[in-house]
Amino acid sequence: MGFVEYAHPPDAPQPRPYSFKNLGSEWRLTVSVARLIASRKSLLSEAPGSATVYLIPGWKAPEATMAPLRRYLARLGYDARHWGFGTNKGDPERDCALFSDKVISHTPPGEKAALIGWSLGGVIARETARAVPEVVSVVITYGTPVIGGPAYTPAARAWGAAECRRLSAEIAKLDAENPIQVPIAAIFSRKDGMVSWPACIDRTSPKARHFEVRAPHLAMGFDPDVWRIAADQLNRFASS
Repeated sequence: MGFVEYAHPPDAPQPRPYSFKNLGSEWRLTVSVARLIASRKSLLSEAPGSATVYLIPGWKAPEATMAPLRRYLARLGYDARHWGFGTNKGDPERDCALFSDKVISHTPPGEKAALIGWSLGGVIARETARAVPEVVSVVITYGTPVIGGPAYTPAARAWGAAECRRLSAEIAKLDAENPIQVPIAAIFSRKDGMVSWPACIDRTSPKARHFEVRAPHLAMGFDPDVWRIAADQLNRFASS
């Protein structure tokens, strides 16, 4: 097992703006894939479940990037589904509203759905849980900026400085006035070459736990430790 679990938010420096120099760590994608292949038998020994799970891709990423994890969770018995809106085009405020409505309308009375998001997909998962906590059992994110919005990611240039400041202030206000109350598993990596890892540390959600893995950003969706954490958190919170 190559991950570390933190009961309390780990110490972290201030996040740094994105630099293309950080991309050097992303070559480890092949390492994670090789580890995943070697771990396939042990991964299938994780506890089975039956809850509904939605998987949300990252910025500009198609749903296919979540397919390996979706298939794995389906093998464990979960009703694992793509989020249903195709490629994540990068409009989290619009997408949160649309996705929240979908989760409400597709969740039977008395039941809850689990949400898994990669990078920006995790932002959508978090904000959906904030908006409709009554239908969300657990949120699992990996490589997701919790603070600053896109400010500490490659998307900062696309959004622009003014929009980054607006989103950062809006997120800080939401966290102060309406912290997310459902359990959160925030997976981060100090080797993340796309998101400044200190921006992934959640210090406001009362039920957030942090998990540190070794995979870089682009490899997280194919990393066996990420899959193990997801399976464990679903067993703890979505199958109860």
